[in-house]
Amino acid sequence: MDRGTMRESVGWASRSGGGGGELQPGVGTNLACLIPLSSPLPSEPRMSDESPASAVAAPPRETRAVRLRSLPRRTYRFRVLGMGLAALPLIAVMRELDSPWPVWAWMGLGCFLWPHLAYLLARRSADPFRAELRNFVLDSFFAGSWVPLMHFNLMPSVVLLAVVSADKINSGIRGLWLRSLPGMLLAIVAGGLLTGFAFAPVTSLTVMMASLPILVIHTLAVSLSSYQLVRRVQQQNLLLEALNQRDALTGLDSRSHWEEQSLALLQRHQASGEPATLMLIDADRFKGINDRYGHGAGDDVLRAIADLLRRELQGVGHAGRLGGDEFVVALPAGLAQARDVAERLRGAVAALQFARTPGLQGSVSIGLAPAPAAPLGLREWLEAADRALYRAKHDGRNRTAGSDALPPLDA
Repeated sequence: MDRGTMRESVGWASRSGGGGGELQPGVGTNLACLIPLSSPLPSEPRMSDESPASAVAAPPRETRAVRLRSLPRRTYRFRVLGMGLAALPLIAVMRELDSPWPVWAWMGLGCFLWPHLAYLLARRSADPFRAELRNFVLDSFFAGSWVPLMHFNLMPSVVLLAVVSADKINSGIRGLWLRSLPGMLLAIVAGGLLTGFAFAPVTSLTVMMASLPILVIHTLAVSLSSYQLVRRVQQQNLLLEALNQRDALTGLDSRSHWEEQSLALLQRHQASGEPATLMLIDADRFKGINDRYGHGAGDDVLRAIADLLRRELQGVGHAGRLGGDEFVVALPAGLAQARDVAERLRGAVAALQFARTPGLQGSVSIGLAPAPAAPLGLREWLEAADRALYRAKHDGRNRTAGSDALPPLDA
């Protein structure tokens, strides 16, 4: 590889290895009217194409469309449960008020028929997701209408309005609770006009007891749903972090993760004198391998070198891929010990055989650099190893070069 091209692709000053991102709950964390959904629809994360995390990039549009269409089905059971719980304080108050049959009919429609009707309307809609959003607004309309029909009985009125408003906020749908307020207020005014704004705020013990299930069950359901969502997001973030730390092709550390680990090793060296050596490895004539045998064979070579690195290091040190055909290792060892490791690796690469390409023979050139003293940093350490690698290339490739005091070792 041409050294100028290599320096440009490696870019010592940049951190090009995978940018990560946290999956955030978005439009899909919708809640039903009173009980939240437990199956969120995550927002689509944006990731760099060069990031290993692209393996779990945003779901394709057709997958997201399927999840949006499934929203009414996932909302259905929670709406049935929530509206059913709302019926308990309503029945208790209406019995005390000896409400007329139209009020009972309206309660029955909202609590027992509406959840099923909402499901059918959304399922048959050309846009189930938007239809479900309208259903959420109608949920608030029903809740608002019940307040004047209960003569503004304090505890169940506050509970119903607070619960239905909180669920709109918890849904994660931007502005849903605001869009629901006009319908809720309109229902309160309309119901008040029908009842003459009858006002009986005192709550009996019976009504209090009837209000407890929606308070307790709703709170537990929201907590469980939130817990499941948080756990799901945490698991996705852990997966993204793990992928972000690995090079997709070789399984070695990504550049960004390798830099973090190597910088920590360098800081320990500068603070306590812990030995540390940098090993920069370049596959010889890699472009020629790609041109002659194909990029698949080139990938085989890179993976084989990575496997040999893992075998030689045996968990000691930090091995990463800088990009292209270059690897880098930060060893907690002195220059002499690092040179032994480099020579074993170089010999193992030269002995590689590839079943699919019998004529292919690989080799590597390796540059070694001891850790610099403060205030020099990782960039200078990499540049020192780069200069040593340049010497190994210039002297004929397939060899290891260290500091200027050490002659290069060749095959």
